[in-house]
Amino acid sequence: MSLDLRLPMGLMFTLTGTILTAFGLATRGNQILYAKSDGFDVNLWWGAALLVFGIINLVLGRRGQMRMLREEEKQGSGGRDQGSEKNQRPRMH
Repeated sequence: MSLDLRLPMGLMFTLTGTILTAFGLATRGNQILYAKSDGFDVNLWWGAALLVFGIINLVLGRRGQMRMLREEEKQGSGGRDQGSEKNQRPRMH
């Protein structure tokens, strides 16, 4: 089974987004920290954007993995009966 690249990327973006969002919420009223960005809470909004992007990647990656598993089951069920006879060891009597 192969790993969909969207899963680890989604985990990374979700974790980073969670940290930034939490930091943005914790420093929400700090005018000195956000003076360079004209009072705009950059950490909160970019954290929320990364969090949403990471969750979308996780959902799409999981959906893709489920689709691959269903396709493998469909392909595997047809050839499993015939292939199992070839892969069996000869029995010793």
